[in-house]
Amino acid sequence: MIQKLHIRLTLFCTLISGMILIFMSLLCLSVSERESLEKHFSDFQININMLVNHLDSQTIISYTWLAQFCADTHYEIDIRDNGSQLVFEDLTPLALEEEYFKLVREKAKTDYGILEESIFVNSVLSTHAEFKLNIHGEAYYGAAALIPKNKGVLNAAVLYPLSGLSESILLQRLLFAGADTLGILLLGIFFWFFTWHMIQPLVISRQKQAEFIASASHELRSPLTVMLSCLSAMKQASQEEAAHFAETIETEGKRMGRLIEDMLALSGTDSSRFAIHQTPVELDTLLLSAYEKFEPLARKKNISISISLPDEMIPPCPLDKERIEQVLSILLDNAISYTPAEGKISLSLQTSDDKLLLQVKDNGIGIPDAEKEAVFDRFYRCDKSHKDKSHFGLGLCIAQEIIHMHKGKIFVTDTPGGGAAFSVILNQRQ
Repeated sequence: MIQKLHIRLTLFCTLISGMILIFMSLLCLSVSERESLEKHFSDFQININMLVNHLDSQTIISYTWLAQFCADTHYEIDIRDNGSQLVFEDLTPLALEEEYFKLVREKAKTDYGILEESIFVNSVLSTHAEFKLNIHGEAYYGAAALIPKNKGVLNAAVLYPLSGLSESILLQRLLFAGADTLGILLLGIFFWFFTWHMIQPLVISRQKQAEFIASASHELRSPLTVMLSCLSAMKQASQEEAAHFAETIETEGKRMGRLIEDMLALSGTDSSRFAIHQTPVELDTLLLSAYEKFEPLARKKNISISISLPDEMIPPCPLDKERIEQVLSILLDNAISYTPAEGKISLSLQTSDDKLLLQVKDNGIGIPDAEKEAVFDRFYRCDKSHKDKSHFGLGLCIAQEIIHMHKGKIFVTDTPGGGAAFSVILNQRQ
């Protein structure tokens, strides 16, 4: 599924980016071609004006000048003096037939009114027109000019083949197409790695979910197996043995219930249903309540527990009372479980600026530096040989989620002389 998602995301991103790239390329190409055509036609008009001015100003037509003009511009020129064709070599290197120039003159006459009959004996003004036309499927720029000369008229027709311009435009299109193809290929490679990087959190989440389900299944199977075994044994057990089996079933059922509650709590944090309801809470009172709750349990295990509170009065802090009580219970329960007899546990509260520092310290087995981050993972147990079945490795994970929702921090350090110190930092003003 992840692989299919990766491929689909890559193709989708490449397709969208490629379409945008092609659209922008077509837009740029269109503007470039239009400007190129306009520039070529403008240059053609300028050259025709120069040709007409030269013919108009010269008494004798210079073959040398005309030959150089044609060589520079690649124009094909046909000049007639009072209807008689002036024959010059190399003015039509393409050897265009007379029909081509006849079509130019006809278009100029029909569309632009360039008529020899309009030139009178005493006329002094030249007339000319430039346009685009197609002859036998080939594109040309054409121009026709009438120039009064010696009580007669010079009729000049000019053709400029656009094959060179068309080849240039085609080459430009091919370059754009090649650049777009290469760009889309590079985009595909980029999005292949980019989308894989983007879905990594999803991959990790699915992996953690699979690990969570596997661990939860294992943890649920253990009490269930014990309960089923006790039920099977009760069928053939005496009354006293049956009572013992019933007690075991009840214990395992409660253990399963606690596990399910922890799993539901974590499920709530994953689906954003783990809401907190903040109200003004006196944190020192909350710590005293937690101390009184766990002191008998600690005394039962021959563990001393102490509490340290600031001398000054602490103003109420906006917290979710039940959730913070849950965190304190998790930390104290863990401390009692992992502290040996004759051990010590301290519960303290300190203030600094707008911060509140809550600590639970013990002198138990401690936590190696390499495992200090991992203890907040689900189903993680630092001491693999620990036999207390009431701990599933979910408590610290739940505590971390609660503190994060209060925009605080929770971390663990070493207690001087051995043991672990869990610290919670909360803001006095949320």
